[in-house]
Amino acid sequence: MIRVILGDKGSGKTKRLIDLTNDALKSEHGNIIFIDDDKRYMYDLRHEIRFVDASEYPGAYKCTAHEFLAFVCGMLSADFDLSLIAVDAFKKLVRTPLDDIEMEKFFENLERVSDAHHCSFVLSISASADEVPEYIRKYSA
Repeated sequence: MIRVILGDKGSGKTKRLIDLTNDALKSEHGNIIFIDDDKRYMYDLRHEIRFVDASEYPGAYKCTAHEFLAFVCGMLSADFDLSLIAVDAFKKLVRTPLDDIEMEKFFENLERVSDAHHCSFVLSISASADEVPEYIRKYSA
């Protein structure tokens, strides 16, 4: 399952994502990862959640959609117990434009990976619903 939290900058997307991730500890039976572009919100998450500052990993920060998918797949291959991956500041991490064919393929592949590995994904994207293509809008929360 893929879920996207859309909204303009300052609309509370990160707060919603943090709350959703912390609440997931009650229902998820596997490990949870929260990926962000810096360490700003690290202490807002419960200690059981693995926090990943993507800026520490070349190829996972300001990268293409294809590179970011490889980063996520690497996490999944290293931990078979992952059940949720939350990604904040998606547009800062992945520099591929949302209307690019590579981004559409990213979402198709992410959905396949999600189904195959029984891992859910929640992404926050700084854009309004009318600014994103339909293939992203269908995942909107």
